[in-house]
Amino acid sequence: MNMNILLLGSGGREHAIAYKIAQSSRCAKLYIAPGNAGTAALGENVNLDIADFDMVARFVIDHRVDMLVVGPEAPLVAGIADYFAQSPALSHVMVIGPSKEGARLEGSKDFAKSFMLRHKIPTARYRTFTRETLADAEAFLDTLQAPYVLKADGLAAGKGVLIENDLPTAKAHLREMLDGKFGSASASVVIEEYLSGIELSVFVLTEGQHYLILPSAKDYKRIGEGDTGLNTGGMGSISPVPFADKEFMKKVEDRIVKPTVRGLRDEKIDYRGFIFVGLMNCAGDPYVIEYNVRMGDPETESVFPRIKSDVVELFENTARGTLDRCLLSVDPRTAACVMMVAGGYPETYRKGDTIDLGQDAQDVLVFHCGTKRGDDGALLTNGGRVLCTTALAASLPEAILKSYNRLASIHWNDQYHRRDIGQDLLKLLL
Repeated sequence: MNMNILLLGSGGREHAIAYKIAQSSRCAKLYIAPGNAGTAALGENVNLDIADFDMVARFVIDHRVDMLVVGPEAPLVAGIADYFAQSPALSHVMVIGPSKEGARLEGSKDFAKSFMLRHKIPTARYRTFTRETLADAEAFLDTLQAPYVLKADGLAAGKGVLIENDLPTAKAHLREMLDGKFGSASASVVIEEYLSGIELSVFVLTEGQHYLILPSAKDYKRIGEGDTGLNTGGMGSISPVPFADKEFMKKVEDRIVKPTVRGLRDEKIDYRGFIFVGLMNCAGDPYVIEYNVRMGDPETESVFPRIKSDVVELFENTARGTLDRCLLSVDPRTAACVMMVAGGYPETYRKGDTIDLGQDAQDVLVFHCGTKRGDDGALLTNGGRVLCTTALAASLPEAILKSYNRLASIHWNDQYHRRDIGQDLLKLLL
């Protein structure tokens, strides 16, 4: 069956997903809403407000869309899967993304932590507080060792997590969060014990019964080299993670993936999509930091190029509840992704600078994250994170070198990138 497919989103994640969808023989027509200058080369960008479900629905009906792939978390948390399932005119559309109840795994950190406790999934000790329980919150902080981890309960565009080494500063920031620092997202704040170790991301595709574990990845969240400075949406990623060997991944599957999927089934939560498990490797044992209910960005830009299977076939079986019929084929090579951002990001930055993409290179992909075409057709910056280069190679050092070499040929005014993506993992290989 050849399908018309609508992909929601506009970032590098969506460009990477579109890249794989466009390769499928099962895709008749690909629409991306709203997309970016990169996705325009793979399908048709459409100017939809993806928060307006009525607008999305009219487009789906008018263009006979068979499959809806939801890239970002906000529409999922708002219930787009439920909207389609409950509409007689839309219920036949295959939606890749969980129900509103399933999306609470990302939409509410308190819900996610309590889910982990109910299903005995290893995670850090925590408690949740509101403005009315501020005194209890400060007393709980007194019982913890530095650093102190504060998390806005709701969605805060990736910026709702604060880690402080100083107790008075942590208490001051706690008060700011409860007073609205992140709007309604921090009306409740989760305080949790700090886990020491190395982070990695594990991605699972599931339909609530069966699952496939996608390639592992590690991203780099801080703006500055050596993981310093402000948090960002992500400055690069590496896949696979060298320390995520068969023994470690067996622990992840047995202790985290299986009880997570079983927990969703036992709680009768309709879940057909991705689970992003943010993990900490603590002396060889995996602990869950957080769940997300979609693919990560920039991890998708290193994970999806390594997937050799037909992703539309995987999505179709996810929607139909028959994922056990699928085998996942993965490119054994390493992928290294380096993000290029506008100067000043993640704070104030300029848009509209002209981009020179330089020369293409073999086995190096350029994914667009925040770009658009000007009236004269010129490629322009249109966001904080602008482009990323993803190189595939037989080894991690070679992949990193190829990605940076390609990046060096791309230019616009006031561009910035980290120069140390993957260097921590190289040290582990020595």
